[in-house]
Order: sequence, then structure tokens, then C-alpha cells
Amino acid sequence: MIVETIGRGPALGLIHGWAMHGGLFAPLVERLRDRFTLHLVDLPGHGHARDDARALDPATLARELVERVPDAVWLGWSLGGQIALRAALDHPQRVRGAVLVASSPRFVRGEDWPHGVSPTLFSDFGDALQRDFRGTLEGFLALEALGSESAQAELRELRTQAFARGEPAPHALLEGLKLLDAFDVRDALPRLQVPTLWLSGRRDRLVPAGAMPAAAALAPSARSVVIAGAGHAPFLGAADAVADEIVRFMDEVSSASTTA
Repeated sequence: MIVETIGRGPALGLIHGWAMHGGLFAPLVERLRDRFTLHLVDLPGHGHARDDARALDPATLARELVERVPDAVWLGWSLGGQIALRAALDHPQRVRGAVLVASSPRFVRGEDWPHGVSPTLFSDFGDALQRDFRGTLEGFLALEALGSESAQAELRELRTQAFARGEPAPHALLEGLKLLDAFDVRDALPRLQVPTLWLSGRRDRLVPAGAMPAAAALAPSARSVVIAGAGHAPFLGAADAVADEIVRFMDEVSSASTTA
């Protein structure tokens, strides 16, 4: 796992989603680097950490990240939100808050959770990935961009970034799909001891916008913001709005720390 550090000010860690790497956050880096010290993570099997063969275990990776970057707010996009949430749940003394961007406490739809995708989606992608690696990966990227008002531009950026640091390791992609399929931490959300911000795109076709307000309702000190016109990667199509919400949240966290 590789962590690249840019900027100055309070610490903000950014954890990418499935098949991506820290470079995808370039629009946020441009807008936030003068206010915060940004720690951009490449997870094992992704980006510059492609040759890191360790398992994508959220608890283990969260522990390592908070040891390397203590006293930070952690932002996780999609799959990366699993690690940001584990850091907040398991290490509240070392984490100041968490921002979940299009990252649900449960990604798969169920009888008691209507805010997810088909129960077979991720397993189907896993099967297809082993038959047609590049084609399946591009199909998933198209699903991530679907719905956004700037879908074509976002898809171009996702395609460019997916391979900008080499192809992600196939084993890491399969592990990531299994994590997305099995993830469910709804029961743990009431135990969160740090503030959380749940950001979603109203047009997201992978994580329905209703998932984020529903998650925020389960957690103390939580706030949800739904960004109109945005899809699954709102920091690409609505970077100004996402950056503004992050700044607001970081200011709220700093104010709370000062008055505590």
C-alpha cells in the first residue's frame, strides 16, 4: 500500500474505489491542497501498489493507515468507504471523522435494505472478469458513470485513470468484488464515535442516492448531502460541490475539537 502526501493543513486521507487509485482524486487535490494535507492512498493491487499482493482486508488496512497517518479525517469513495468506516469504527481515538462518498453500509439490495444493487451484480461481474478482464472492467466503469449529467466526460476520465498506473491486479479486483458483495455494517453504525458525512449523487446507478441518507440516520453525529446531477463519482462531475462539502465538514470537525 502506498500513500502519497500533498498540500498543507489538517490531515485528510483519500481512499479510492474498485479498480482505481489515488490519482483519480485529482479534481479534489486541485481544490483542497492549499487548505489540507492530503494523503492519497493506492490500495494493494492498485496503482503504484499493484505488486502489493496483500489481501484487501478493510480492518487490517484501516489499522495500517491510522498508524501511518494519525489524527486524520478519512474519505472513502465506493469500495474505499469500507476502509474509512473501519478506521472510524475501530480507531476512534486516531480518527477525527469520516467522509463516505457514494459508499453505502451495504451495497447489495435486500428485504430490509432497498438501497442497493441486484444481489447477483458483483458475483456476475466476478465471473465475467475471469473470462474477459479488460471488457468487464470497462463495463463496470460505464456503470459507475451512468446517470451523471456529465457521464461521457466521467467515463473518459475513469477509463484513463484505470490504466494510468498500469492495470490493477486481477486478484485484487476479484477480492474487491467479493467485499462489495458481502459488506454490511449497518448494525455497527450506531457505535460510531466520530462525525461522518455521507455524500451521494442523485443520479448514481450503483449506490442509490437513498442509501446515504438512510445510513446517516443510523449513525450519531452524521449528515447526508445528495448532489443533484451527479452520479457514482460526484467528485468528477460536481467537483466544486463535493469540495465545498468537504471543507464545511473539515471546519465542523476542527471546531468540535477546539471546543471539546
